[in-house]
Amino acid sequence: MNRTLEIGAARAHRVAQLHDALDDHILIIDGAMGTMIQRYGLDEADYRGTRFADHPSSLKGANDLLCLTRPDIIQAIHKAYLDAGAEVLETNSFNANHPAMADYDLEHLVFELNEQSARLARAAADQSEAETGRPRWVAGVLGPTNVTASLSPDVNDPGFRNTNFDALVETYLDATRGLVAGGSDIVLVETIFDTLNAKAALYAIDLFFEEAGFALPVMISGTITDASGRTLSGQTTEAFWNSLRHARPLSIGLNCALGASELRQYVEILSKVAGCRVSAHP
Repeated sequence: MNRTLEIGAARAHRVAQLHDALDDHILIIDGAMGTMIQRYGLDEADYRGTRFADHPSSLKGANDLLCLTRPDIIQAIHKAYLDAGAEVLETNSFNANHPAMADYDLEHLVFELNEQSARLARAAADQSEAETGRPRWVAGVLGPTNVTASLSPDVNDPGFRNTNFDALVETYLDATRGLVAGGSDIVLVETIFDTLNAKAALYAIDLFFEEAGFALPVMISGTITDASGRTLSGQTTEAFWNSLRHARPLSIGLNCALGASELRQYVEILSKVAGCRVSAHP
């Protein structure tokens, strides 16, 4: 059952400001979270904190967990990006889904991790807005998961799948509830390598909007895996747009994998075919 059913006047105002800002100028999104975390040289104890001191599995590398055990670091990273000029903050929730957190035996924390990641980003954005007088927005991140609904992980069994559409919908719905409860203004489905996974995420988002009684802007961002110009599941950039255009997103774009110069040609293709705004964060 959803735990937040009100959009709230403040968030409704920020969404209106978002549309106004997009009409005015190109918005700047923040950069990578993982590489910033690496700079801190954290050890196992940092990831465990006191709450997870006796957890049976190794937790080093569970970056999403730092929202609970080292929130000071996550907020410092958010602040650094804001100070550098970012207007849209991504939540530290890239792997906060059931399949990915199962690697750490933490899948029961999906809602909490997403909610807390959004709360930290929201607090940093609000503080920056109070200091500068300029609006800042939080994009609640739904990452791709570490499983794929379209491809077999076993070359000897091409029909095998290690997940299915319904399971993906379930975890994405749980995550979306947390992201919105924590104060996200936007829901960002990002680093898409399998469009069927993305369709599950978008379906889950629609389910949430239906139960909540309001909708938020949705951003979609795929990833081109190599110089072929295709996603891992084999789609061209134009096919990627055509597969997801039904969601009527605020924006569609590309991120990760390729650098800015290599990604440019595919962003250009998107800008020609997409019926919405285009994003890029290489």
